Amino acid sequence: MSLPRRTTCHTGSRLRVFVTMNAMLWAGQVILAAVFLFSSVTKGTWSRARLLAAGQTGVARVPMRLLRVVAGAEFLGVLGLLLPGLVGVWPMATPLAALGLAMVMIGAMAIHLSQNEARVAAMNFGLFLLAVFVYVGRMGHLG
Repeated sequence: MSLPRRTTCHTGSRLRVFVTMNAMLWAGQVILAAVFLFSSVTKGTWSRARLLAAGQTGVARVPMRLLRVVAGAEFLGVLGLLLPGLVGVWPMATPLAALGLAMVMIGAMAIHLSQNEARVAAMNFGLFLLAVFVYVGRMGHLG
């Protein structure tokens, strides 16, 4: 009596789902990395006046030192989103980076909502959801 064999259709289907999910997670990571790389460079190097002139109204009431710390955290998040998957070291860094960026977006939403900027807060919420998607997806791939 032999054990039933898995059909290639079932195994192939699971593989397709895994590959598709991995591609979607990478797309999310690249989008987040691009957004937060730009954000970290501008917040980390531009003056408050230049940031405000460029439409970054959320920086109006945030101390510049705190803004620079947030810029550093965003840059570390970018590294955490990309490097582990590219070099194969410490894969846990990717979901942790996504979680950290999601928390940054909670703060950004609070700032923009306090300034009655619902449209900007909605964009922050979209980035928050994308970061949560990456966090949950990459945590699932670690298990």
